[in-house]
Amino acid sequence: MSAQKNAYAEMPESTRITEDAAQFIETVRFDDIPEEALRIGKRCMIDALGLYVAGSEEHSVHMLADEARDYGGRSDARLLGDSIKVPAPMAARVLGTAGHAHDWDDSQVSLDPAHIYGLLTHPTIPPLTAALVMAQKLAPVSGRDFMLAFLTGFEVECKISEWMLPRHYMQGMHTSGTVGHFGAFAAAAKLLGLTGDKLRAGLGITASFAAGIRCNFGTMTKPLHVGRAAENGVTAALLAARGFTADPEALDGPWGFMAVQGGGVSPEKVAQGFGKTWTIVDPGVSIKPYPCGVLTHPTIDLMLRLVTEADLAPEDIAQVTVHAGSNILKPIRYPIAANHLQAKFSLPAALAMIALERKAGKREFSDAFVASDAMQDMQRRITTEFDAEIEAKGFDKMRSRITIRMASGGEVAGWADERYRGGPENPLSDVEVEDKLRSCCDGVLDAAAQDRLIAQVWGVLDMDDAGTLADLMQA
Repeated sequence: MSAQKNAYAEMPESTRITEDAAQFIETVRFDDIPEEALRIGKRCMIDALGLYVAGSEEHSVHMLADEARDYGGRSDARLLGDSIKVPAPMAARVLGTAGHAHDWDDSQVSLDPAHIYGLLTHPTIPPLTAALVMAQKLAPVSGRDFMLAFLTGFEVECKISEWMLPRHYMQGMHTSGTVGHFGAFAAAAKLLGLTGDKLRAGLGITASFAAGIRCNFGTMTKPLHVGRAAENGVTAALLAARGFTADPEALDGPWGFMAVQGGGVSPEKVAQGFGKTWTIVDPGVSIKPYPCGVLTHPTIDLMLRLVTEADLAPEDIAQVTVHAGSNILKPIRYPIAANHLQAKFSLPAALAMIALERKAGKREFSDAFVASDAMQDMQRRITTEFDAEIEAKGFDKMRSRITIRMASGGEVAGWADERYRGGPENPLSDVEVEDKLRSCCDGVLDAAAQDRLIAQVWGVLDMDDAGTLADLMQA
């Protein structure tokens, strides 16, 4: 820990991150966006829209939707899963929570080993939610303006997340719930056309809203962090538009967001600036193949390879041992998952799904499946062990290995691929991203509706009213 702290300077006495963020939000234009950023942005949108639909089935989202109905108010944007419209912040709370409800949304990538896991915020859901809600409130909003707002928020969120010291996450903050606020604010502010003092005030309002602690991982409140990020980002933009004031340098200084929540910034990284290189392109974004913590994904793929190559049936498996470092074993903390929320942070649960079904998707990550006798029995055959050899290799990659002891007495073993599936080095194909949307929408939207949703996202730049995407997600 001390070596990581010494690798960075303390918060510089004079930074202008707030000013630079405001300038970027105000001045960036559609023509400034690289073609590759637009291509990847559409992939992230297909991924996210499927996740909104999947999240619409969750009990937690139903409770939030009930609260929104009871709350009443302006008819700004459509309530997910309903035909009624509610105030924009309430619509964003429900939609944002749905998007993160399965812990299946994309992840920002970092090449900095000091960031421990190499992964920071889930960058798409907060700004996309804000853009989709505000596009309805301000309708019509063209597809080009919609994409500009979304990618502006994506870039602001990722740069703040990358520049802040890793202490932010290590001390227990949930980056998607904290830094996600700034992505949502930037997207909403861009569509509202905020400039100058109002932009800086909006960033200050957002900085005081930002919250989310990791102790709530494995509960309904973890996805609510992202829903609140979307809600509060929209609220901050609407308040700033009315002239509500806040500190105009709230990301900077000893009492600013970066210092208070993260212990400072990396001065070398701040020099990158916003939009000079777009994070969505370099170092990129990972689109998740499984609806659980990304730290489990390489191990899940390894388990799938081992049981497939050895053609192991559940009854063939006597014991599974997963060897990993503390970067995986500490946050993936449930030894036996009792429900689908805990299963998202449980290696025994995820590997038990593979042992039983050779897949781990929406159906497997359900309360009924996780609580089944077969799952509970298989989980008890799977244990995790701290591995000093893996720990010594560092935290820049998600490293693990598995040993399976068979009922017959033999063993199969292997190492996880460090080029994890879904990451920039080993990305899902466009077809696989589309298939993920289809699996998310299964049981909610029919095949024709899924086709329309996919086609509209690929053609989003030609849309006259991007807010109508909200209608295509409804059953």
